[in-house]
Amino acid sequence: MAQLSEGGARLIQIREKYLAPRDFFREAQAAVARSRAAGTRIIINDRADIALALRADGVHLGQDDLPPDAARQLLGADAIIGFSTHNPVQAKLAAQLPLSYVAIGPIFATNSKCNPDAIVGIEGLRRVRDAVGDIPLVAIGGITIENAAAVISAGADAVAVIGALFREELSISENARRLLQVLDASQTS
Repeated sequence: MAQLSEGGARLIQIREKYLAPRDFFREAQAAVARSRAAGTRIIINDRADIALALRADGVHLGQDDLPPDAARQLLGADAIIGFSTHNPVQAKLAAQLPLSYVAIGPIFATNSKCNPDAIVGIEGLRRVRDAVGDIPLVAIGGITIENAAAVISAGADAVAVIGALFREELSISENARRLLQVLDASQTS
């Protein structure tokens, strides 16, 4: 968490697929406390109940999680609520929900999911951008420092990354800083 904040991360998602709920709660609780101290916004993956209990900034939901409208009722109008989609049809339907952003992916091949959905690709991302209109669009899956600018150029407003931060040659904070430099440059050009 500290390395992400030092690297300039603006929004951090706490994602842990394998911990028991009590252990995940404790990990998320510590992360929320650290994020508050660092001035970073934090969302909880999948668990609106934990987001509510910890007063996190929001929740990121998957297709099989609590419905976004129920999460909005639970967390309130100011909460960040994101929702994962995997194709233009899902994304277009999601854009009609009370969301802060729609996530689409995987854009490229990814190692962070055991059974990833079909790759969307850059052209698929462009179709999703057209389908969702003005709602913020977050691209996820296989995004690296090298391909992030192409993802933004194709219509994503932001990227969500895991592997790009853990490149061996640099620290997490330096990788985050480099990625943000690429993204900032691609949005101003």
